[in-house]
Amino acid sequence: MKLLCLSATAHTKNAFAAYLAAFILLVAALLISRPALAEPAPSVVLELAADETAAGDQLFIAAREAFRTGNRAKLQSLRNELAAIKHVLTPHTDYYLLQQGLANQDEDTIAAFLTREQNSYLGERLATDWLKVLAKKNRWTEVAQLYTRLQSPDQEAVCVELMFRLRRPGADQEVLFLEAQKPWLTLVDVPEGCQALFAYLGEYLDDEQYWQRARIMTERGKQKAVQQALRALPSKEQPDAKQFTQLWEKPLVWLNRQKQETLLTRTQKEIVALAIARLAANNPDLAVTQLERWQKSIGREAAAWCWGEIALVSARRHRPEALDWFARGQGTLSPDAREWRVRAALRRQNWAAVRSAIEDMPEEQQSDPAWIYWLARADKAEGSLNYAYDKFRQLRGEPHFYSNLAEEELGLPIQIPPLALPLTPGEHAAARSHPGLLRALALFRLDLRLEAVREWNWAIRDMDDRQLLAAATLAHENHIYDRAINTANRTQFQHDYRLRFLAPFAAQVRAAAREQSLDDAWVYGLMRQESRFIIQAKSTAGASGLMQLMPATARWVAKKIGLKDYNHARVNDPDTNLLLGTSYMRMVLDGLNDHPVLASAAYNAGPSRAQRWRAEVPLDATIYIETIPFDETRDYVKKVMSNTVYYAMLFTGKPTSLRARLGTITPRESMEAAELP
Repeated sequence: MKLLCLSATAHTKNAFAAYLAAFILLVAALLISRPALAEPAPSVVLELAADETAAGDQLFIAAREAFRTGNRAKLQSLRNELAAIKHVLTPHTDYYLLQQGLANQDEDTIAAFLTREQNSYLGERLATDWLKVLAKKNRWTEVAQLYTRLQSPDQEAVCVELMFRLRRPGADQEVLFLEAQKPWLTLVDVPEGCQALFAYLGEYLDDEQYWQRARIMTERGKQKAVQQALRALPSKEQPDAKQFTQLWEKPLVWLNRQKQETLLTRTQKEIVALAIARLAANNPDLAVTQLERWQKSIGREAAAWCWGEIALVSARRHRPEALDWFARGQGTLSPDAREWRVRAALRRQNWAAVRSAIEDMPEEQQSDPAWIYWLARADKAEGSLNYAYDKFRQLRGEPHFYSNLAEEELGLPIQIPPLALPLTPGEHAAARSHPGLLRALALFRLDLRLEAVREWNWAIRDMDDRQLLAAATLAHENHIYDRAINTANRTQFQHDYRLRFLAPFAAQVRAAAREQSLDDAWVYGLMRQESRFIIQAKSTAGASGLMQLMPATARWVAKKIGLKDYNHARVNDPDTNLLLGTSYMRMVLDGLNDHPVLASAAYNAGPSRAQRWRAEVPLDATIYIETIPFDETRDYVKKVMSNTVYYAMLFTGKPTSLRARLGTITPRESMEAAELP
């Protein structure tokens, strides 16, 4: 494959020199004014020899299909053709050939591929897959040797290697069992290699660890995972499968059929506790009634866990009783429950309870920026200003929501770091010749986005700041905006926030924002979070395009604004998507008191939910955001609002305040949300 970035002719060399001089002058200006990065000029975008590339791409697509259908002879033939023209994706076809019947492949061929691709994404994938094959063959010494070459082992590989160490003579079983407890307690969908580990552990774990996993999986609503954990109990201690299904699906009916005098064994007591937790997931009040009936019979510790589960559900529903119920579950709270204990205290604006809840967290959990920030706010509310400012200073200098808030608490403006010095021609050239990046670009070109992203992310994993900026620039030049943003986000000391906060489609976005009287910084902040500016982006829920519109929402807005001849095939057209998305943003704003925090929450989770999450009294918007019940929406709103601040600074060159944009959320009763999808 030929890259026609630069021609070797004297004419092109002169043109490049002129371009480079102009580029340096432009960067000098950018160092002063810092506007948002402009669209890349076509002259610097990597272009390929069209005829040769198209032919090679067709061969690769055919090879991929041959791999999918198991046609090895055709795959081998196509691989040879790709190798003859030195197509950049030839190693992928080598990988496909080895993947077909990997367990029976020639081991010298596997070793040669692993040596040749030692630092590549494909090398890591094949090494991971081969390690699992070796484990099935009980070749544990080779498993251990191969594991040392993995640079980013997946969870299954970690389980396999842990299994090897547990089986090794003289192993410190106690230490290894502690290490094995992490996947045991956290994995929901258990891969094959971890299933083998769990089966091995089953001979050594005690009842307490089985029930601990059962409780955690019950909290997450994972029936199959609970049943898998309980099937590992000794047969005489396992709950009846039919009864378990009944208690899971109809816990109140099941509980009302039970008699307290029959609770003689650990299993009988624990499944009553699981039933109460299941009931709490849908009806905390009924769960309270049942727990008060059963708590003496199931024991203090199981009852405390049930109180924590009832409190967790109630806190997510903003029930005022939640904080009191958390107090009855102390000592048994899960990580999620500990976080929601803080949020329940915030919702009641009880700063002493906020402090107590955070200080009761394990040290690792307390170190999260969210809890450092809220503990500082508790210090400030209680008059301990020196302690508060010490904690706020810990959060300074990071481009995230809590750091932004902490800087303003310290009286400092949110700032964009100085722009890194311009990349040299050599740095650009290194990115444009990087094998992993070239493979990723080819995969993006073929619209094989999942594989392309994996290749790209592997290629940049160990890059320094300068290399990351060169790679981000390469992605930007090729209009792969999501990789440009995510790559630029990784820099530690040298930054280009014009790449972190790209503003493509400027003419269309600003025109659409102006038409709807919207802040273009907010529109960009929301789009960046929705799609990373991928035109064809589609979520698992079915949302599409730059502004991630659901089909029903897009049709509803199109009808409301009188867009004629609309059909959903048009949703990925940038102009149509922006028209519908910004129109919907305006409707949501109008229906929610013109408040961008409420509107951002509504855009992600729906207007009725954003309205329902308001309090009956005025609420600091930071507390409103922190107590959004959906993890995805809570994270989304934080990022949208922080994004907006950076876009505003890039667009205007002036400092701006996040706290001023957040403001206060007015009480729920003060208005009704408009009827919106």
